[in-house]
Amino acid sequence: MARRTFIAGNWKLNLGPASSARLAEELVRTLADRGEVDVALYPTTISIPAVQAVLGGSGIELGVQEVEAFASGAYTGANSPVLCREAGCTRALIGHSERRQRYGETDAGVAAKTVACLDAGLLPMICVGETLQERDAGVAADIVGHQVRAALSALPADRVGALTIAYEPVWAIGTGRTASPAEAQEMHQHVRAVLRSLYGDVIADGLRVLYGGSVTPETAPALLGQPDIDGALVGGASLKAASFAAIVRASH
Repeated sequence: MARRTFIAGNWKLNLGPASSARLAEELVRTLADRGEVDVALYPTTISIPAVQAVLGGSGIELGVQEVEAFASGAYTGANSPVLCREAGCTRALIGHSERRQRYGETDAGVAAKTVACLDAGLLPMICVGETLQERDAGVAADIVGHQVRAALSALPADRVGALTIAYEPVWAIGTGRTASPAEAQEMHQHVRAVLRSLYGDVIADGLRVLYGGSVTPETAPALLGQPDIDGALVGGASLKAASFAAIVRASH
């Protein structure tokens, strides 16, 4: 089954409204001829309205970097999936390793946020990945498999097709170190095998699994050429229009 390539830019805690809008404008121009590639941008929450105003009609999607599992209430500082959808977002990151490590995100929280996003009309991108210690201990596949199963634990088969999974080895995020194409392919194949065991061939073969972790224009071609890697979740290289566009073009 053919899966459309998906390249996503996670801007993390960078770029305010004005600079986000400028980058989005440049990307709209640069990626007008991107072909059959889906593209989404995940700016800071405060910059979402400015980016949304630029992206309208471009086909580039807008996402939020973090949400909570409730629509409203006494939750100071939280992002509601419902309100993010109202602000123009169509996608959300869930369970990024930085949220797991620095903010205490749990597997149960990832599962609850995934359901809340789907209920609100946001498409979740569920992030999974092992630490260097876990890889060196030989348990990387077990860790990633557990994270996938936990995130999807509350979802019936008819809701899973709307998801994207991003495999991000924690040891490769922001370090300049990238998993080799063979290492990345092996884990993506494992993620697809877990999906197959849970939901069968149709979902496993149709759901997109992206690679993230210091993806650059130089590393992208070999990574995106692997059979089970359907795109990239790009961090630092997404903050410059030229480098992000080069990664999008590498997927053609």
